[in-house]
This record gives sequence, C-alpha cells and structure tokens, in this order.
Amino acid sequence: MNRVTRSIGKWLATYLSQELDINGTAPPSNPLHLQATLRPGDVLLVEGNTRISGAIKYLTQSTWSHAALYVGMNFSVNAPEDHCLVDADTVNGVRSTGLDRFINLHTRICRPIGLSQQECTVVAQAAIDKIGYQYDLRNVFDLARYLFPTPPVPTRFRRQLLSLGSGDPTRAICSTLIAQAFESIHYPIIALEPKTTDLSANENNFLPQQFQPQKFKPKHHSLLTPRDFDVSPYFAIIKPTVECGFDFHNLEWVE
Repeated sequence: MNRVTRSIGKWLATYLSQELDINGTAPPSNPLHLQATLRPGDVLLVEGNTRISGAIKYLTQSTWSHAALYVGMNFSVNAPEDHCLVDADTVNGVRSTGLDRFINLHTRICRPIGLSQQECTVVAQAAIDKIGYQYDLRNVFDLARYLFPTPPVPTRFRRQLLSLGSGDPTRAICSTLIAQAFESIHYPIIALEPKTTDLSANENNFLPQQFQPQKFKPKHHSLLTPRDFDVSPYFAIIKPTVECGFDFHNLEWVE
C-alpha cells in the first residue's frame, strides 16, 4: 500500500470512526455490574454508534459492530491502570483500552466454555502480543464501497462483503484479532460448514447426552465478524444484571 493510499485510508478511517447521534437497540449495562462480571477470555460485543458501525451492522445483519477481548486489569506494567481490553481500532490499530470507552453503549458478554485459567491466559496474551499492529485499512476501503450510499445487497451476499482484506499478518480487524487469539488454543468459534444430525438414525429419537462432534472444520479467522461470537454454540451469553443478583421483587413499578 503506497503513501497516497495510506493517507486516503487514514482519512477514510477517521471519517468512518466519527460518532453519530443514534440510539442503541437496548440500554447500556450498569458499568459496575459489567466490570464485576467480566473475566479474562471474555469477548465483549459492542453496538457501536459510528459511521463504520452502521456499515458493519448492515452487512452482517446484526446488532454488533465491534468486539474486544477482556484480558484483565493490570495485565502489563506498561499499560494504563484502567486498561483491561484489547481491540482493533480503525484509527489507532490494535490497542489496549478501558471499559469507559464503551460505558454508554449497548454491550454483550460472550464467554468461552470450559477454558482453564492457563488457557484464558494464553488467549489473552495472544491478543496482548499484537498491540501496536495496524488496522487492516483494506477492510475500511471495502466497507466504504458499500456505505455510500447503503446498497440494496441481497441478504445472502452481505456477510461475504466483509471477507475481504489485505491478508497482511501485521494488520487486523477486531473480530480477526480475537479469532486468532482463540485459534492459539484451538478453541472453536464457528464451523465452516454447519452439519445437521439425522434424528431418524436414533431409534429413540433423541441425541446422546454427551454428544460432541468428532471433527471441527473452522471458518477462517478473516471471515469472522462480531456477530459470530454471539451466534456461536461454543460461547455462553453472560448478562451482568443477572450475574450481579437481579431480584425482580426489588423493582418499584411506576404506573
């Protein structure tokens, strides 16, 4: 990518990252509940409010436009005190950031199942090691083509539009960064070809309690989007309000 292209890409990334005055589909979580609930290895999905967020949500037909990996507080002596997340930003590239950046946005916690503390550390460190990498500006160009104006792209083709990118290992987008971190321990996210189970083959018409697929063919990390962590069968959806002891008896209803 030559100097002119990089300059245009930087300008475009800055323009697309500008915030818009739009309402989210749900209110943000209580920040204290969110902070108390997150664990290293959790994926925090974000309903963004920028121009580029609108393009991603349209193309993926999803609420979620951004993803960050929770790596824990004080993960490095060089990191600011309140930084606990690693993500890929269009302007600043792969960086560490704090929860305050997403405090006013609708979020969702996706938690991988069955990871040991050591495996969570490996996933977190894989993302931390990429801090300083550049954002894949090729992806920004591709998004911009379908944003001005938003085109009538058939649903079945929209997600394919996000599979484009430079392929440069020193560049990343938010979902690619996190997917590669989980690949470091061979943790599944989404299969390339979902397989159905033939219930008629089971004479009792039910699946074995401990049924597990024998083989997993992963979708390439460059094809993954924030939405995939939400719909993945291998991540639990964690709701901070519930985790922090929600009791409907304490609600005061206002007529």
